[in-house]
Parts: sequence; structure tokens; C-alpha cells
Amino acid sequence: MYIKRNIGWGIIMRYAWKNLVFFTFWAALIFSFYYFLGWNSIYIPFQPLSVIGIAVAFYIGFKNSQSYDRFWEGRKIWGGIVNYSRTWANQVLAIVDDVPETKRILIYRHIAWLNALRIQLRQPSSFSIRESRSVERMFDRHGERNPTCIGLEHYLSDAEEQDLENRKNVATHLIKNQAQHLKQLLNDGKITEFDKQTFHNTLAEFYNLQGKCERIKNTPFPRQYAYFSTVFTWIFVLLLPFGLLSVFESQIDQLPTNFKKEWFLLLMVPFSVLISWIFTTMEKVGSNSEDPFEGRINDVPMTALCRTIEIDLCDMLDEKDLPPKITPQDNILY
Repeated sequence: MYIKRNIGWGIIMRYAWKNLVFFTFWAALIFSFYYFLGWNSIYIPFQPLSVIGIAVAFYIGFKNSQSYDRFWEGRKIWGGIVNYSRTWANQVLAIVDDVPETKRILIYRHIAWLNALRIQLRQPSSFSIRESRSVERMFDRHGERNPTCIGLEHYLSDAEEQDLENRKNVATHLIKNQAQHLKQLLNDGKITEFDKQTFHNTLAEFYNLQGKCERIKNTPFPRQYAYFSTVFTWIFVLLLPFGLLSVFESQIDQLPTNFKKEWFLLLMVPFSVLISWIFTTMEKVGSNSEDPFEGRINDVPMTALCRTIEIDLCDMLDEKDLPPKITPQDNILY
């Protein structure tokens, strides 16, 4: 998640420089054919092009709205994970009648579940978006995409950690282990049946939240919206220089006689580049919000949220050596 109020031009250019180079070349090529080679019939009326632009803008707006809904739902789910994690720790500390070590095990196993869920959601899928090489290098340097399970052993016993190595869904089994531990506490008389049901309600909510995350992760944004949004945008930006030729050509007769008309006509190049960049950027914004758990610039900051929960829960255990907060990298909070 990008946290700076204004997006730096370094980030913008990482995403846009290839398109800007192509748009400049394409518009200059059309201008050269028209002006230097005398292909005066290659322009098209701007009226039909404006209709296409309006249609594309509506289509992109719909796509961006639905993409943002996916991101915001993901953020709300993790907000629920934060709240229920604190509830779980409070229940463990207030209800379990046992030595502090048992309470620590239950809370530490929950921290392991948080990180296991984060790691599972960060794994790439077949429909994960592919950025330009400069953007991919930045993400690789930050090291937050496709993380490994290294570090979970700090919160689990050796036996439990080894048992989870070959599991297909580690997060699911960690909640199962919590339920098995509660059953043992009930048999040992450390909690009552009512207490056990209270704990199970919270565990059920963790399963619900995990399932909601997995639903977003495993369901790609409908390709008919994502794909054709890109196709329509590029059709518009490729036709744009032809339409701008007619717009600027129609204004030449109104210029002063001493004004160099070729310079006025040349203005279609920067205006074409600007309009094309605006439309492709709007389309790109929607694409980058489709999958909110991939560990990119606009995604849910799961690493920071996991660390926030970890700090809160360890503080509730009255531990003194609390882990540091996650800091942004290049103004990106992961």
C-alpha cells in the first residue's frame, strides 16, 4: 500500500515510461506521414473518436469501481482479523485457568496462523498481473512477494512445525490445532464446556475470514471486463493521433498569417501523448487493484497488519522485547 500523499514521479515513470515512449513515437510517426509525406487523407473526424473515448471512459470507470471493491473488501476482512485476534488473546488470558505457558502457546499459535495466512495469500497465481521489468525489480528488491514460511518456527513447537511442513493449507491446520488444544484443556478441567464453545465461536470466525480471503485470492477478476477494458483503451489511443490531426488542421485557417502553421500542427503530438497516458493510466489503476493480496504497490498491507497484531498480542502477554513495527520501503507499506 502506497502511503505517501503524493505519488513520486520515480514510481510513476516506472509504470509509464514504456507507454510514453511508444505514444510519442506513434504520434510523431502519424504527424510525419501527414506533413512530410503529404498523406493528407489519413486523418479521421474527431466526432466518432470522441464517442469511443466516452464509451471507454465509462467502461474503465466501471472496471475501476469493481476493482476497488475487491481491494476494500480485502482490507475490511483484515480489519476483522485484527479485531478478532485481540478478542482471541483476551479470551485466552481471561478464561484459561492454567500456567502462563499454555496461554503463550495458544496466542503464539495464533500469530503463526496470521503469518501462514499472509504467506499463502502472497503466493503468485496463474492470473497474477505482470508488471514492467523496472517495477518487478523494485518488488524483488523489497522481497515481499512470494514469501517463504521461514520464521513460523519461532511461534510453534518443533513437533508441530514439522507436522505442518507437508500440509497443503497450513493456516487451516493451525486453527484445527487450536481446537484440539482446547479439547485437551476441557478434558484437563482447565476450561468449561461453555468456555470451549466461546473459543470455538472465535475460531469459526477465523475460518470465515480466512475463507473470504481465499475467495478473493482464488477468483480472478472477470476477464471479460479486465481484458476488453485494455483492448478498448488501446483502440482509442491508437486512433487518437488521426483524430487530433483533423482537430488541429481545422484550426489552422484561424491562425495569424505570420504564425508557423507546422508548429501549431505539431502540437498534436504532445496532446496525443498526454491524452493517451491519462487513459492508459486509468486503465492500469484498475488492473493493479484486481488482486489485493499479491504484495504490490496498491495491495492490502498484510505484513504490517500481522506485525501490528503480533505487537499487540505480545504486549498483552506482558512481554518486554516487542518486535519493531514494519516500516515502508520506497513509501510502500507491505
